[in-house]
Amino acid sequence: MIILTGGAGFIGSCMLAALNEAGRSDILVVDSLGDGTKWKNIVGTSFVDIVDKAEFRERMAMEAFDDVDAVIHLGACSSTTETNADYLLDNNYRYSIDVAEFAMECGARFIYASSAATYGDGTRGYAESASGLRPLNMYGYSKLLFDDWVNAQGLQDSCVGLRFFNVFGPNEYHKGDMRSMVSKAFDQITATGRVQLFASNDPAYGDGEQVRDFVYVKDCCNVMLELLQRTDVNGLFNLGSGVATTWNDLIGAVFAAMNLEPAIDYIPMPSHLDRQYQNHTCADMSLLRSALPSMVVHPVSESVRDYVQNYLATTWPYFRTNS
Repeated sequence: MIILTGGAGFIGSCMLAALNEAGRSDILVVDSLGDGTKWKNIVGTSFVDIVDKAEFRERMAMEAFDDVDAVIHLGACSSTTETNADYLLDNNYRYSIDVAEFAMECGARFIYASSAATYGDGTRGYAESASGLRPLNMYGYSKLLFDDWVNAQGLQDSCVGLRFFNVFGPNEYHKGDMRSMVSKAFDQITATGRVQLFASNDPAYGDGEQVRDFVYVKDCCNVMLELLQRTDVNGLFNLGSGVATTWNDLIGAVFAAMNLEPAIDYIPMPSHLDRQYQNHTCADMSLLRSALPSMVVHPVSESVRDYVQNYLATTWPYFRTNS
């Protein structure tokens, strides 16, 4: 059996579908569906059961599982603007310790989600070996704490941690303001024909010329599927595209996918984001590419086109309906 935490969320539900396509349906999904539309992410997928985090914690403590061969831990609060530090410590750090210890006791393959937010403003680089990292928000710190715990316990050679960069794609619709800019831009273009981007808060970057490493969720799932099989590959890895793309180019790709000319307005950056805004991220992908030389990361423009034309333009209305 595979245990998939966060299995109804964005990356988790896409991974659930990918596991199904790979022939696995013996999957326990750990997630809370709430009263929103997140449940729609798992419509059409196959799994054994779905339980919330509290029940899963109780069942882990009672060792109420048999034949667990893999634990994929994607469940976390991913909001970079969450300010409740105690909540993030429990939800992202202590809970992750519980899951990791359970996986090790089961002898299960353990893959967990870290984040590029651990790198802070990037002044120390974006290599997994970078030290002295200072995350810009509590979310990033909670992820760094768990990475450090894994290392302190000597588990880095027994599991895989993935520092996801800016992931976008299907099933992020329930995330509200935390959706990718691809999804938000599609809505803005549909409504007004234009897109709003934050003006630069750094003279080193022009408006819309800030850069991020954007990676498609489908590529991320393919990497995780390969890592499930490659038990000889362990450690902490970046998972991005390895390419720094400007916001202008990203939004240009959305307009192109919609067969429209770009029309962008630059607005002042909100004060609550100004001091924690990353103007440049780019994954050093050398370590993962060395471990998985066959891995494929599609160009951003190609991935945006697939997302816009095959999902946002077709299934997004279904997810938008709160019923």
